[in-house]
Amino acid sequence: MKCVYSGGEGEIIEKKSRFIATVRPVTSEEEATAFIAEMKKKYWDAKHNCSAFVLGGRQEISRCSDDGEPAQTAGRPMLDVLLREDVHNVAVVVTRYFGGVLLGTGGLVRAYQKATQEGLAASVIIDKKEGRRLTVGTDYNGLGKLQYMIAQNNLTLIDTLYTEKVELQLMVPSESCPAVEKEIIEVTSGNAEISWGETVLYAMVGKNLEIFEKNT
Repeated sequence: MKCVYSGGEGEIIEKKSRFIATVRPVTSEEEATAFIAEMKKKYWDAKHNCSAFVLGGRQEISRCSDDGEPAQTAGRPMLDVLLREDVHNVAVVVTRYFGGVLLGTGGLVRAYQKATQEGLAASVIIDKKEGRRLTVGTDYNGLGKLQYMIAQNNLTLIDTLYTEKVELQLMVPSESCPAVEKEIIEVTSGNAEISWGETVLYAMVGKNLEIFEKNT
């Protein structure tokens, strides 16, 4: 599930009109509404503060507003970008300072969509997945084979502890857990100690692993 980890701001100029897109992660309609109100207060002197947001694992809640622009030329095009990009739990406000030149309906649609895309590009977007923490204990003879298997399966290695044995801590996508356990048993000839943790939501933020509550 693609989500905004940290929001950003993008800006475009179209025929002297200034479009400022502000993106923010939200988890409820109340948060989205408060964010939109905050942007309207911040940009109180702008001609329009159009908005769109999507919520839920299946984007089941969505709202948009043209805020005085001609119907279907601002909010809906912005919402279409969020839906097309398959981003969840996100709100965007595009502020327009009118430059004195009319854009026409097609020009408005393109401008609001382009501004929304710029806002998303300026944000940090992550891909949350369901997974389980896996701890594998092995002797030093099995380490090389495990490291090769981890690399081949593109698994996330959290940490490696070296004592009289080696302990590897991994994050494994939920759908891969049975296959990964089977492969570990095979490559270590059944000599590995395997311990599974609880199911969580996780994502890579840069090179760092982040764990999230399941309702975020």
